[in-house]
Amino acid sequence: MLRGFILGVIVTVAVAALGGFLALKSGLVPANADGRPGGLELWAADTSLSATLTREAPKGANPVALTDANLTQAVAVYGQHCAICHGDARGEGSASPVAKGEYPRPPQFGTDGVEDDPEGYSFWKIKHGIRLTGMPSWASALSDQQIWSLALLLKHMDKLPPGAQQAWQRLRN
Repeated sequence: MLRGFILGVIVTVAVAALGGFLALKSGLVPANADGRPGGLELWAADTSLSATLTREAPKGANPVALTDANLTQAVAVYGQHCAICHGDARGEGSASPVAKGEYPRPPQFGTDGVEDDPEGYSFWKIKHGIRLTGMPSWASALSDQQIWSLALLLKHMDKLPPGAQQAWQRLRN
C-alpha cells in the first residue's frame, strides 16, 4: 500500500516536471516583454526577491545624513542614472519610451513612490539590480555613498526639503 502511494507521488512529480519542460520548450510560456505575467511567475519573482532582501539587504541606518544638500546631490545622480526608467516629478506622465517598453514596467517615482521601503532594501536593489527585470546593478558605476544617497532620496521623496524639492521639480528625463 505504502509502496504504491510513493510510486504514485513519484510518477505525479515526474509527469508534472515533464509537462512543465514541454510547455517551456514549445513556447507556451511567454517570454515577450509586452505580455502579461502568469500567477506562478509573479509568485516566484516576488517570493525570491522578498527572501533575498530579508536575508541580504543592509539592516542598519543609512550612513548618509538627511540634509537638503545630500538630497539635492542625490537628485542630480538620479537625473543622470535613474530618470530614463523611473521618470521625474511628473510621475507616470514622464515615462520614457524605454520605461514603457520594459517588463515589468519600472515604477515611476513621481507617482509610485517607495517611501515605505526600508532604505537598506532600496540600497540593495540599486547596488545589485533585480534579475530578469530591466533593473541593472549599479555597483560598478556608483559608489556606495551615491547609492545610499539615492536610497535616502527614495525614502524621503514625498517630503523633500525646499532645495531638494526645487531640484526634483526641475528635473526632466
